[in-house]
Amino acid sequence: MKGPLFYSKILLFGEYGIIEDSKGLSIPYNFFNGALKISASSDEEAKKSNLILSQFSTHLKTLDIDLDSNSLDNHIKKGMYFDSSIPKGYGVGSSGALVAAVYEKYANNKITVLENLTREKLLLLKEIFSKMESFFHGKSSGLDPLNSYLSIPILIKSKNDINVTGIPSQKSNGSGAVFLLDSGQTGSTAPMVNIFMEKMKKEGFRNMLNSQFIKHTNICVDSFLNGDLNNLFKSTKKLSQVVFENFKPMIPKEFHDLWKNGIDNGSYFLKLCGSGGGGYILGFAPDIEEAKKDLEGYNLEVVYHF
Repeated sequence: MKGPLFYSKILLFGEYGIIEDSKGLSIPYNFFNGALKISASSDEEAKKSNLILSQFSTHLKTLDIDLDSNSLDNHIKKGMYFDSSIPKGYGVGSSGALVAAVYEKYANNKITVLENLTREKLLLLKEIFSKMESFFHGKSSGLDPLNSYLSIPILIKSKNDINVTGIPSQKSNGSGAVFLLDSGQTGSTAPMVNIFMEKMKKEGFRNMLNSQFIKHTNICVDSFLNGDLNNLFKSTKKLSQVVFENFKPMIPKEFHDLWKNGIDNGSYFLKLCGSGGGGYILGFAPDIEEAKKDLEGYNLEVVYHF
């Protein structure tokens, strides 16, 4: 047995902010994917994945979610695992894809992607996925599995207002680009979220979040969707500066200078991809060829052309 493919995602804007009601924009990233698979594989990764699925199944039994637990457990006993190319700890939704795959296969009375997806249905799905993914993250917005399950861009206007959305068509010959920069190390979501929650206890940090971080995030989302590149790069630069000054623990130390250089010379602006701490770093470049020169020697993957 091999189930349908579920793709990775990129949260273009909204990391941490969506916890506090900022806007957010998440898009599928089809370069990586995963699927549930049953086979008598002796591969170490398959065994590790099978064990995680077994522990995940135990967690799911504590939730008020209508799942076919018997079938899930039987398949796990037969060696089912999540066969995935999505790198773990890289901020592109590896656990989200697994959650989406389990829901699709084992949920009773599931909300399907073929239905008329009203806001109420999207919020219900997000809530279900949030509970399921909390096994991996401690606190999950539910957005990563939602994006992987639907495989279409999602616009978050607030905690209680989410919609599927269209994004401007890519320009294959456009000079501007969004890219992923490989930090060469994995990050872990739970400790990063814990650092953020500790910071949120300080009034100064909360004020900064509302007056600067969320403000610039919201402008970035609107500018991206409206194709207003001038405003987008202006606001991404400001957002990059705010993150550099206030989210240092989430930025790998080896990338502090590189992050600052981009802000200073204007050829690229870096931001967190997911919770940070390693994995991919997200970059925005007004001219991708200029950015590549300044980032020579680093592993870049262009994901969107303006």
